[in-house]
Amino acid sequence: MKIKLLLILFTIHYSLFTAAAGKYDNPDTIVVARDGTGEFRTIDKAIEVCRAFMDYHKVIYIKKGMYKEKLIIPQWLQNIELCGENRDETIITYDDHANINKMGTFRTYTLKIEANDITLKNLTIENNSARLGQAVALHTEGDRLVFINCRFIGHQDTVYTGMPYTRLFFKGCYICGTTDFIFGPSTAWFEDCTIESLINSYVTAASTPADAAYGYIFNNCRLIAKAGVDKVFLGRPWRDYGYTLFMNCDLGAHIRPEGWHHWEKQREQTARYLEYNNHGAGAQPQQRVSWSRQLTKKEAQQITPTKVFVRQDNWNPMP
Repeated sequence: MKIKLLLILFTIHYSLFTAAAGKYDNPDTIVVARDGTGEFRTIDKAIEVCRAFMDYHKVIYIKKGMYKEKLIIPQWLQNIELCGENRDETIITYDDHANINKMGTFRTYTLKIEANDITLKNLTIENNSARLGQAVALHTEGDRLVFINCRFIGHQDTVYTGMPYTRLFFKGCYICGTTDFIFGPSTAWFEDCTIESLINSYVTAASTPADAAYGYIFNNCRLIAKAGVDKVFLGRPWRDYGYTLFMNCDLGAHIRPEGWHHWEKQREQTARYLEYNNHGAGAQPQQRVSWSRQLTKKEAQQITPTKVFVRQDNWNPMP
């Protein structure tokens, strides 16, 4: 009788323990709220409870508020969606810049995504440091990352797509900055995005590997500028073979007639700078640098998300 009672007590205790341990180990939504009305007050704590290598989609729903956090989504997580209640009022912010304790550019991020299969929706990611050096808002290293209706706010080096051959998709996003504020070696498609230049400088600085067929592709995007800004280059190659394409985009009058800069003279020989069917005051194909190229209609029709992102996994983030 005593042994039977002990077994019953052990079973009850084990069931309670495993239930508590697995509270967040399911596909349900986790709620984060600064005012204490959610399960967590910080996004970092919500990320911590997510199980490694999840094979299901998990949502971290973030209520409106200002979250001053320096975040990493580590590489052992996947299939997580961070969804804000309101894009303009759900703000993740930090203020590191490259000249704080000789930090350097690549540790200044507000949000670093090391994991694969991560989605961000309806969020503002901001680096609001003083303009005293490079200051990254979003730093990506994972593959198959999706950003929908987000804002990325900063000055120099706002968005760093930091890993070669990884695939990123931005839809309906707003990105602003000063110099090289979209930069790195990844393959990234920007669809229906608004890109705002805050000073006279450069929008992109691709460092696409020579053997990568595609780098940055901007389709149906709108390039605008802060008042008084009137001399902006579409891009300059951070490394040899940098690839950037603007197609079907509205280019504001702030875009320089020559369009592109070589950064270093020899990069004119390898830079892959392309345009197709752009419009607006900044679209002046006849005045572009001789080492850039206007695609034909037939060539442009071959550049689709399906083709750009094709791998053995057949990933295509377009609906």
